[in-house]
Amino acid sequence: MINESDKSLFRSAVEHQQPVDKDSSRENKTIKKKSEGPFENYSFLYEPNISGSQEVIHNVDGLSPKTLKKMKQGNIGHTPSIDLHGYKIEEACRSLSDFIHFHSDKRFIQIIHGKGYHSNNGLSIMKSQVIHYLKQHPNVLAFCSCPQDMGGTGAVFVHLKANV
Repeated sequence: MINESDKSLFRSAVEHQQPVDKDSSRENKTIKKKSEGPFENYSFLYEPNISGSQEVIHNVDGLSPKTLKKMKQGNIGHTPSIDLHGYKIEEACRSLSDFIHFHSDKRFIQIIHGKGYHSNNGLSIMKSQVIHYLKQHPNVLAFCSCPQDMGGTGAVFVHLKANV
């Protein structure tokens, strides 16, 4: 049983304490994260190095193999997507930065880059640039070609860092 002096000591210790507003601290972190702005420290690739029909896959160390398997199978639910057909390289990178920043609260996104059927030598400049860009982006944990019925080698699913 707790005696009266212990109760009194406890009350005096917590009397002037304010409860922590958990929601407020989360909002401040989210606002801080969003106010950092889109990623702009990327380089351009002007020579294609990936074929339009080549499957791509990339992930950072420590990513769960289950997550990568889900991405490959397309079992990631609805994802926001951006279609880069008709974009120039510089426009595509700027749009990707804005798109990823705007959807930083999402876990997965889809980027449709096309297969580059009208490119020289069967190499796709847009696909090559998108892959080059994603490898540079600090919030990208993984990406892989989509399943055939979701764009195949003309699109990638991207796994983003959690925006905490």
